[in-house]
Amino acid sequence: MDGLNDSNKSPDADVARTRGLSATMGRYFVRFLFLLAILAIGLFIGGFIVFSDRVTTLDIPDITEPADGIVVLTGGYSRIEGALELLKNKRGERLFISGVHPSTKRSELQRVTGGDATLFECCVDIDRSALDTVGNAVESIKWASANHYKRVIVVTNNYHIPRTMLELSRASQEIEFIAYPITNTNLKEGDWITRGQVVRVLLMEYIKYLGAVARAQLPDSFSSVTDKLLHQIRE
Repeated sequence: MDGLNDSNKSPDADVARTRGLSATMGRYFVRFLFLLAILAIGLFIGGFIVFSDRVTTLDIPDITEPADGIVVLTGGYSRIEGALELLKNKRGERLFISGVHPSTKRSELQRVTGGDATLFECCVDIDRSALDTVGNAVESIKWASANHYKRVIVVTNNYHIPRTMLELSRASQEIEFIAYPITNTNLKEGDWITRGQVVRVLLMEYIKYLGAVARAQLPDSFSSVTDKLLHQIRE
């Protein structure tokens, strides 16, 4: 009788042990996911701080030797004015303004930016097809290649420099791009973290930069599909 009772209890004991083991493994898995999430958040915050410190302390390069051409990406305050100043000082032969709204006329753009009319007429090319940074990179490289330029100054806001240079280098390895950051607010003392609006701008750009980094790791065929989807979403 006792042997029979022991054999009858044995399956129940095995089930209980299995359930206990599953519950223990489940708790460990939840803890693992929690630690993984904490690690990911820590890496994200740490990366954001490094990114922000980097872009807010960028210096204007010493362009002793003029480049072949100058590219400026629209979308930020003082970008075009800075590029026009470089053109005026003969730091490049021609200026390419990428991402101008289709309805904006050349004369209107010249008037708003305060550029010299003669300089605008002779040495400024305008792109109206680029919708984003990826498009800016593609159109800029087309322009540089058409003019046989091998050394190009790239003008954009300091926070936009990392993503811009990444997209340009991803699209072409044959052209040397020189980053020329436009800084509207001096944040080199690290006080960016106390300015809410600045933090929001930097955070949004950091997320976009991470997306660009991730996309750059994808195969070219898959990456081109994602680029087309992004264009369709924006349109």
